[in-house]
Amino acid sequence: MAELVAVAFDNQQEADRVLTELNRLQKEYLIELADAVVVIRQPDGKVNLKQSMNLVGAGAASGGLSGAIWGTLVGLLFLNPLAGFALGGLVGAGAGALSGSLVDYGIDDNFIRTLAEKLKPDSSALFLLVRKAQPEKVLADLSQFRGEVIRTSLSPDQEARLQKAISGAARAASESQV
Repeated sequence: MAELVAVAFDNQQEADRVLTELNRLQKEYLIELADAVVVIRQPDGKVNLKQSMNLVGAGAASGGLSGAIWGTLVGLLFLNPLAGFALGGLVGAGAGALSGSLVDYGIDDNFIRTLAEKLKPDSSALFLLVRKAQPEKVLADLSQFRGEVIRTSLSPDQEARLQKAISGAARAASESQV
């Protein structure tokens, strides 16, 4: 089961930096993300969403490939497979791009926008759908960032550990022990 985590940051760049770190951790198999969205609230209050998955491009690519295959097969029936390949590829790519733009994969965009309206101007947030994680290692790496947990589906204990890690409390405790 995937867990939802939403964390707010005081500046526009911090959410991107955290996502970059999480992508690095994902390559090390310490965390598996199902979806990630960076939200930036501009100084004028406008909200921008940056999806981690480009569904339009993915839909166009897969639709183009399947359309080209089917177009070639239909073209063989009419003794013109090259025209069928080209026409099928174009139609498939268009249909795939359209379906990709209509699909909302992962975290619901309306939910994200509702929470993003509560962010203060000139700030950012990171919305994650986490499939699996090694909590101790991930939290240790995230302790270099400062943020505030705004919504999770984690247990109260897990949420408190996450908030402690990204609030700087964990870093202050380790520095006092040195």
